Amino acid sequence: MTATRDGASYEVAVRAESALGEGPTWDPATGRLLWIDILNSRLNGYDPATGRRTLRRTDQHVGAVKPRAGGGLVLNLRDGIGLLDPDDTFRWLRHEPVPGRRGNDAAVAPDGALWAGTMRYDEATGGGTLARVTGDGAAELVLDDVTVSNGTGWSPDGRRMYYIDTPTRRIDVFDHDADTGRVTGRRPLAEVEDGAGFPDGLTVDAEGCVWVALWDGAAVRRYTPSGALDRVIELPVPRVTACAFGGPGLTDLYITTARVGLDPAPPLAGSLLVVPGAGEGVAQPAFAG
Repeated sequence: MTATRDGASYEVAVRAESALGEGPTWDPATGRLLWIDILNSRLNGYDPATGRRTLRRTDQHVGAVKPRAGGGLVLNLRDGIGLLDPDDTFRWLRHEPVPGRRGNDAAVAPDGALWAGTMRYDEATGGGTLARVTGDGAAELVLDDVTVSNGTGWSPDGRRMYYIDTPTRRIDVFDHDADTGRVTGRRPLAEVEDGAGFPDGLTVDAEGCVWVALWDGAAVRRYTPSGALDRVIELPVPRVTACAFGGPGLTDLYITTARVGLDPAPPLAGSLLVVPGAGEGVAQPAFAG
């Protein structure tokens, strides 16, 4: 256990060498932390009660994994949205390959819809999208001028949606209509200053504060609902990719990291880290498909 600048202490939950570890998600039905390694096409699971780790490979790059309400998983893949049934059978919910583009981060809204982001492999400006996908596979394009679609999350009351397009350096906020799933009024909540890294994945806690992982920033930051920076957890790896609350009571902050592009890579780059007792998370809905 190692202390960080704000007095929190991080531990190594799973020592690994993920090329691009991403998308931590707590699955309350199984008591596991799920996350992915995008570039190695891997789904990972970790049970903190037993220390057991599971690994499953996918046939193509996977940008996100989330639990489904009826069991199984939904995957944001290179070529669309896929489903793993409880018996591990795979099927496509939406198969729409676009050459040079892949699925990236995704999140499940309070109504059970999946908000799935994409990006181009060459990170071309405006080459990505953000779409809202319902349980029956219907999709609505929300944003079509995204570069690297990343962190998405909702306030505890569901009235705000937070979103990151990484190269903008901003954490944006929308007004969210829980009845229709529509978002309006996009505006900046906070901006990460030059030299502090780029905002990547995010999660929202029970106080409505937004925790943001900083790619090339070696830290996770917490911003209040007004956009004020009030916590910084410094970490021993530069490429911090995403964070999520998990464990009993949703009080432990799990953090994914990457080692891609680092030569030499620090010893813990690509590992899953955890800050016990970092705060209090909000139970995340499962995908309604």
